[in-house]
Amino acid sequence: MIRIERQEKTAVVTFDRGERLNAFNQHLIQGLTQAAQEFARDQTIQAIVLTGTPQAFSAGMDLDDEMWHMPEATDLERRETFYSGVRLCEAWERLPQITIAAIDGMAVGAGVALGLACDWRVIAGDAFLYVPEAKVGINLQWGALPRLISLVGPARAKRICLLCEKLPAEQALDWGLVDEVASEGGAVAAALELAVEVNKQPDVAIRMIKEAVNATSNALHRATSFADADQSQLSGDFLAARSAREKFLGKK
Repeated sequence: MIRIERQEKTAVVTFDRGERLNAFNQHLIQGLTQAAQEFARDQTIQAIVLTGTPQAFSAGMDLDDEMWHMPEATDLERRETFYSGVRLCEAWERLPQITIAAIDGMAVGAGVALGLACDWRVIAGDAFLYVPEAKVGINLQWGALPRLISLVGPARAKRICLLCEKLPAEQALDWGLVDEVASEGGAVAAALELAVEVNKQPDVAIRMIKEAVNATSNALHRATSFADADQSQLSGDFLAARSAREKFLGKK
């Protein structure tokens, strides 16, 4: 599901689950987490482009994933599963390299969350962002809410999460949610251009500046989102949330 291509100091990480518009399941989450852990020890690569398929960066969390159906699991096993996405985003956010999410098609829910864990986001002109978590009775988790607030402010963060409006590329750029709008189908090419430019700087400078900026801007992120997966597990088990998921999936 994951392909890694290296071009001098740049790596392109492409994830393609092959079904469900690249929705995340536990196998994909673990694979992307492992990829980040391996890059954390890489002293050659200085910029990483993370992308999905031309049809979708990701349609979000697969609502048929095992995390929603664990009747035999212990409480600790359920909690471990619900925190897998949190650990994925933390692994990508902590990388010493500059990370650029290249978004074609759509980024939905968890796809937005992973994009927010990257340093920059490039979106194709015909793509959109969408956070529908409230429609299925859960909160935006994976540590994404404080990252979202840092980029767009509290009022717009509430609107994105509560009204569940699809954000076209230009609006996402205007609101500060993405950093660049590329041509249709051109997100990866535009992200690679950014990678080439950043790689012109000394390797040590790239890493020191990223670490310094993140240490300042992310100082309280963990403190304000440390229990978001617990909240999601709790609220996701409410009767209203179960009913909302079935309606969202067209089962009612």
